[in-house]
Amino acid sequence: MDKSTLPVEDLLREITRLEKEVERLQRIGPDIASRGDTVIVPEQFREIFQIAEKNVAKYFESCEIRPENAEILINGERYVLMRSAAISYEFLDVFKELYANRGEEEAVRIGNNFLFDIAHVLGKEDAKEFHRKMKLEDPVQKLSAGPVHFAYTGWANVEILPESKPSPDEHFYLKYHHHNSFEAQAWIKAKRKSDVPVCIMNSGYSSGWCAESFGLPLTAVEITCEACGADRCTFIMAPPDKIQTYLEQEQATRDAQHEVPVFFQRKYAEDKLKESLQQKETLLREVHHRVKNNLQIVSSLLKLQQGTIEDPALQDKFTSSIMRVNTMAKIHEMIYGDKDLSSINIEKYFTRLLRSLAQVYGSEKCDVNMQIEIDPKELLLIPDKAIPLGLILNEIATNSFKYAFVKKGTFYLKLTRIAENESYLLVVGDDGSGLPEDLDRSSLGLSIVEILCDQIDARLEVKNSSDGLEYRIEFRN
Repeated sequence: MDKSTLPVEDLLREITRLEKEVERLQRIGPDIASRGDTVIVPEQFREIFQIAEKNVAKYFESCEIRPENAEILINGERYVLMRSAAISYEFLDVFKELYANRGEEEAVRIGNNFLFDIAHVLGKEDAKEFHRKMKLEDPVQKLSAGPVHFAYTGWANVEILPESKPSPDEHFYLKYHHHNSFEAQAWIKAKRKSDVPVCIMNSGYSSGWCAESFGLPLTAVEITCEACGADRCTFIMAPPDKIQTYLEQEQATRDAQHEVPVFFQRKYAEDKLKESLQQKETLLREVHHRVKNNLQIVSSLLKLQQGTIEDPALQDKFTSSIMRVNTMAKIHEMIYGDKDLSSINIEKYFTRLLRSLAQVYGSEKCDVNMQIEIDPKELLLIPDKAIPLGLILNEIATNSFKYAFVKKGTFYLKLTRIAENESYLLVVGDDGSGLPEDLDRSSLGLSIVEILCDQIDARLEVKNSSDGLEYRIEFRN
């Protein structure tokens, strides 16, 4: 339908829209309207920005659209077009759906961080390439090209406010408006209103360009937004560690709280977490190292005391106690010496432990064949399981090496995974003579095995016969 035939109500609405557009253009100022400039700047920067206007305009003189090659070429560089709504409110709508379980506020925060990071990288890389092509060296010259380039590529028109101090140091401060921001206008065109500023990519791109221009880490925060009902989209840019001070000064005159975007904030958080974990791992390794050393001291003291004892039976009890202490020391040694403090390679642990026990209790008169079978070989157990299992193995193996064999025999260990209930079965035994029928079941060794099995909620089954002794221990990791 031609506008000349529109109903009166539609014509009135169209008049109202045009009046608002005139008001907006008047707010931007007579400079842009009359001279065609894309940027409004304080008088002291006018000359350098006029040069930027010419340089950027020259850059965009060559523009070719080649749909047959799917190319848009500007000054030899390939560009792409995107709908503004797709990378503003529509993008955030998708994030709200994807992160619905995290709540809308958290979903928007995640989406905004993503948009800011992408835009910041685009701003830095566009600036780097533009500075190279235009042979720009001075930081302020580099910055001046940014707002003009910003306008030519459809982001917004920039107005830099007089209180700005774009100095190439930690005192860098920029306060500016973005007129006709593609993000804010996308919301307004869709007749949507936001409770928080929406020009996230505007913030990211402008701070990325300025960061590259001045060689400083910079971030930008939108403090008022047209999509929220404000008259203008206004921003503050400063180093990340300084911007909060400026925001507090702004908040003194308005009731608002602003979230400060940090370039790749997730990476900073990950780096800090990694640093914290490294510190904790170092401390934990030191704790395990000291525990191992203290256990070795205890073992040495027991050995010294053992040397003063003549009673063979008592000496034997001391040897058993020393081996228990050494078993605990070995697990702590393996933990602090391994890359992963949270788990133990059980094959390496059991193998080292059994070889150590065989050296202590083995005899030239007795040839013991050890069979160790662990599936999977790279099975990892947490220390809370590995330590009690090591002590259990210490008791069982010690008993076998000391009493089961006369001249030769086989000691075997088999650990397998039970898929049905996601548990593990540890089978340890020998082909010796078995336990005597009159053995007191409350003896120290057997009692320790039962206590340790209870500690890890394991099910214990003991098979004793004249053909050998076998322990079957079922547990979960």
